[in-house]
Amino acid sequence: MSEDKSDNKPDEGEFDPLSEQCSFCGRPIELTRVLVKGNDVAICDVCVTGAGQIVRRAVAQKRTALKHRMPKPKALFAKLSDYVVGQDDAKRRIAVAVYNHYKRITSRTLSDDVEIEKSNILMIGPTGTGKTLIAQTLARFLEVPFAIADATTLTEAGYVGEDVENVLVRLYHAAEGDITQAEIGIIYIDEIDKTARRDQSASITRDVSGEGVQQALLKILEGTIANIPPEGGRKHPEQKLLAIDTKNILFICGGAFEGIDSIVQKRVGKKGMGFGAEVRGKRGMGYYELISKTEPEDLLHYGLIPELIGRLPVITPLDRLSREAMLSILFKPKNALTKQYIKLFELEGVKLSFQAEALDKVVDMSMKRDTGARALRSIMENVMTDIMFELPDMSGVEEVIITPGVISGDEEPVIIHEKTRRKTA
Repeated sequence: MSEDKSDNKPDEGEFDPLSEQCSFCGRPIELTRVLVKGNDVAICDVCVTGAGQIVRRAVAQKRTALKHRMPKPKALFAKLSDYVVGQDDAKRRIAVAVYNHYKRITSRTLSDDVEIEKSNILMIGPTGTGKTLIAQTLARFLEVPFAIADATTLTEAGYVGEDVENVLVRLYHAAEGDITQAEIGIIYIDEIDKTARRDQSASITRDVSGEGVQQALLKILEGTIANIPPEGGRKHPEQKLLAIDTKNILFICGGAFEGIDSIVQKRVGKKGMGFGAEVRGKRGMGYYELISKTEPEDLLHYGLIPELIGRLPVITPLDRLSREAMLSILFKPKNALTKQYIKLFELEGVKLSFQAEALDKVVDMSMKRDTGARALRSIMENVMTDIMFELPDMSGVEEVIITPGVISGDEEPVIIHEKTRRKTA
């Protein structure tokens, strides 16, 4: 009796004729050069090539879209000015650097013998001067993924802490899993100065959170194919990794670099010695004038390694905020603190107003703390928390007025009820 083989299924490990053809186009193995097999499917070299072309076209379309919507430096400067008060020189430098960076990505007309290097940015300035806000505003305006990392939490791979490559994971998540968008995003690394090696002498212990972090940052800043765990965390051999190309990711690093003005002063002072030299002592040069003269050798003396300095070619100084700038921050930007609170009160159906003297009081208290714009938010939060805690349970409130006494804690806010307003009228 003949055996019906049509109903028989191959046992585990036996040859399966269906696995000898492409699962996508049905092309048999005889007509292919390579047939890549998976657990349940197979794909031929023709389909792989076609898929690669589709991916390249999709990436090109996204970059073309970026080119069409890429604003010019003046537009970038204007947008930054909507949210960042002062720092005009820094905003101009950054606008030009960002424009050139994305023009480098989208340009198709450069000859093969011309290669434009990445324009990663290093911002130097005291805390609370707008470094993070500048990076956030840029990413929002350009509509590209954005991620923030704190250099103080990073360690060299293999040690307790957070791997440097985890900043790429954050960017990947900010791009909602779109790897092509992540590869043209912006990463802001704050507190980069905290990784500086303060002791110039060699150490017998490994500096895994300082110089080790600087060394780990080199490759991703310059441009490399980094393998990251999509879910974050530490890598392990059995984990699936995702390849991400960092050559078109813009890195912006920021730090207070406390004391670098003294380093610059020593260098500039030496050049001013001798007969006929211009006398420019420390009294004649302010903080901003000093950090504006920061050179790579000053950063090297501060404790950054030469390789890292070379990968941050655009050095942008930020000045301490003046009293006038601090006052403007309270009401001028689109996201000004007073505008935010006024909007929150509007949602409760209540008008909120600040007396001019009250805002002056906020600025005076903030200037004493010497933490820049962060002090403004801290003081405003302390003042407004109690008011906003009570307001939702109060009825008939039409307006709340903040006086200087409310800021200093000596008075309660002036509350005007609807009935009071009618009697007065």
